Amino acid sequence: MDSRLKSFVSPEILSREGYTPGFQPKGKGNLIKLNTNENPFPPSPLVANAVLEQTQRLQFYPNPSSHKLRNLIAETHELQEEQVIVGNGSDDILNLCVRAFSDSTRSVGMLNPSYSLYPTLTSLQGSKLEQVEFSDDQFDLPVEKIISSGVNLFFLTNPHAPSGLSFPQHKILEILNRLDAILVVDEAYADFSTKSSISFLEYVDNLIITRTFSKSYSLAGARVGYAFSTPRIIEVLDSVREVYNVDRMSQAAAFAALSDKEYFEDCKSKIISERSKAHEFLTRLGWRTVESQANFILTEPVTKGGKAGKIVAKSLFDYLEKHDIFVRYFPNHRLTESKIRISIGTEKQMTTLFQNINNWQNENS
Repeated sequence: MDSRLKSFVSPEILSREGYTPGFQPKGKGNLIKLNTNENPFPPSPLVANAVLEQTQRLQFYPNPSSHKLRNLIAETHELQEEQVIVGNGSDDILNLCVRAFSDSTRSVGMLNPSYSLYPTLTSLQGSKLEQVEFSDDQFDLPVEKIISSGVNLFFLTNPHAPSGLSFPQHKILEILNRLDAILVVDEAYADFSTKSSISFLEYVDNLIITRTFSKSYSLAGARVGYAFSTPRIIEVLDSVREVYNVDRMSQAAAFAALSDKEYFEDCKSKIISERSKAHEFLTRLGWRTVESQANFILTEPVTKGGKAGKIVAKSLFDYLEKHDIFVRYFPNHRLTESKIRISIGTEKQMTTLFQNINNWQNENS
């Protein structure tokens, strides 16, 4: 950036680092994309017709509050419409949380490692960020560290990313009862888990739960997310929301996907089944693998000679990429540098992955 342009840009913007999304391979054909936790199955067949119908109404603004979708989400989760807000992906909701509940004197907290968008949103707001570290790669929830963090807003991803671990609900409730702050439980992967914090909304007034249609409903390209909370908190979030934040086609796509419960359950069960097979395969190799409750799995590669570590993980990552299989590698944190994260794909994709892992091991004995 030239010096003249720099003089016009806020110093806070110049000093921050932008969010880096997962690599999107440009190639086509037989590549296997297991690096960004997308659903390997297309969305419900109902979605196409719903979107096509809305293309005839694009001269009109969408409903500003996504009323129809908002109502169906509330009904699905046995809540009131006033407890739900809809956004342009759950990232939009997370941004609203930062916008509403943090500033230069009200800090934000997060676990580290966790979703790397949280620091980006915090820096854009000019807020201070407190990162709470895990003790080790068992990823036990550091309850006391969170409670004593002194923040005004804390992001807790559950199931946790990048590990896939599901934190005990009684520990989350303890945090809610003792934390003098807003707790955002980011449940982007909750549909692949057996647990949720939704029931806590009856007992506490400092909880926001965020969800997304990107993962379990195969709508990553449509950008629709939502959140649950108390009516008062939803009112605050709604007051700082862009007016038409979710377009007509995305609202219709999400409504159709949420309406097709049979298709949703079928896709989810296939992903969970493949996740179980992946865990069995990796643990049989002797690799330390987290018992995931998400649509991905975190594992520590080991050569046949018993070597593990950052170099080994990078070797497998590069080998798979060379064979058009894309997974995720996080080299910038001590708890993830020796591991790779694998999004769960179709049965055929996972079989190909396993074959390539075996080939890599044979070449790195």
